[in-house]
Amino acid sequence: MSLFYSVGAGLSPPVGAAHIRRRGSVPWDVKGIALTGRTSFSQEAWARNAALYETIRTMPFNAELAAGSLSRARFRHYILQDAHYLLGFGRALALAAAKAPDPDAFVLFARAAEEAVVVERSLHEGFFRQEGIGPETFRATPPSPACDHYVSHLLAVAHAEPYPVVLAALLPCFWIYREVGRDIHARAAADNPYRAWIDTYAGEDFSLAVDRVIAATDAAAADASSILIERMHRAFTHATRLEWMFWDGAYGQAGWPV
Repeated sequence: MSLFYSVGAGLSPPVGAAHIRRRGSVPWDVKGIALTGRTSFSQEAWARNAALYETIRTMPFNAELAAGSLSRARFRHYILQDAHYLLGFGRALALAAAKAPDPDAFVLFARAAEEAVVVERSLHEGFFRQEGIGPETFRATPPSPACDHYVSHLLAVAHAEPYPVVLAALLPCFWIYREVGRDIHARAAADNPYRAWIDTYAGEDFSLAVDRVIAATDAAAADASSILIERMHRAFTHATRLEWMFWDGAYGQAGWPV
């Protein structure tokens, strides 16, 4: 789902967390030295879901967005559903903040929750004006099946699961958008009508925000049991599948069949 904000801009990484950057598909520390020894949760999660990410990267919605040929109707469906999604996502981030074990992580996710609602709402309103969508249209448009499923899943995890599993469920929304944004930016023409969307997700501010969430997730996993780590992996993979479902639903402009 979309994340236009720069989460916790100016914050240092959570205490005890390695500040992870990525070059291609290889995680590196801030000094540019390849990490060795125990594989981090984020490294393993990305490797486990690499094929699924490739399916997302090449799916029709993203291919046509990159080419600039995505229909306005499909983009309109997407931004309406994305606005619905972000309200639920903000609540899940607030619950992550409430469960955070240290002040830095609390501030990181509390600010993310605020910006998911305040900053994203402002940006969505710009897209809404561009597409001629008024408040009445938004209120009259229910969450799609994919949006409803994704939000319900994140809120259920955020309420019922421990902090590490909550972060694993939230992470794909950040990380996949960055990688898709970078990929599209590298092949999109300058006159692409969706250039504003593309530039946001390929930007350095967003990348640094994603780094902080990856670092927080790896810190949460560092002392987790093997059983809890597997629960984190299940949460990460399911959220990644839901990322695909959301874009696929927007492409098909899917609604409720009954």
